[in-house]
Amino acid sequence: MTHSCRLLCGFLMSCIGWTGIIIATSTNNWVVTCKYGMHTCRKMDELETKGLWTECIISTALYHCISLNQILEIPAYIQTSRALMVTACLLGLPSLALALLAMPCVKLSQETEDTKCKRAVLGGILILFISLCGMVSTIWFPIGVLHEDGLMSFGFSLYAGWVGSALCFVGGSVMTCCSRSDSPAQSSEDRYHYSKHSGVTNSAPPTNSHAKSAHV
Repeated sequence: MTHSCRLLCGFLMSCIGWTGIIIATSTNNWVVTCKYGMHTCRKMDELETKGLWTECIISTALYHCISLNQILEIPAYIQTSRALMVTACLLGLPSLALALLAMPCVKLSQETEDTKCKRAVLGGILILFISLCGMVSTIWFPIGVLHEDGLMSFGFSLYAGWVGSALCFVGGSVMTCCSRSDSPAQSSEDRYHYSKHSGVTNSAPPTNSHAKSAHV
């Protein structure tokens, strides 16, 4: 029961984390940039938001967005963050499918416990890779914007990416490290073997007293 609960918790955390990464990838409110202090820019209505796909100018009378579709002119940190986030989104479906099939409640024909364990470990490793992609993107992107545009504040999309990456890291760790069942392994002295002639016999070696009685 504890083994099932751990796998279920890991799967749910990974699923929620993957959803957060998808939200971060599809939205563009990653950072809010400003050429001056934030308080001054809010008074002057010169705030700009920047994401993976667009740059937007925000003011009381204007909301204009420019698509970042010129690949050769886009900075390297944006292109790398795009590639990592898209990779994380695409890997989420097969990794969660492997984690779901590793649940004890899901039974496939002629499947052993070792096969389920390997499937859970593989799904957990993929989820950890998704978490790594999300962490690198959500950390590298604001650092690149800071060096390029100056002062900034974090947006909703960046927080969603951070939370999603953290949940995927915890969920993937649980799936990878806690995939083994809790059933204790029996020692060699406690194992019993069945024989047609003598019934159930103990496999432990005979004691010295039995050996002495055999010579009498």
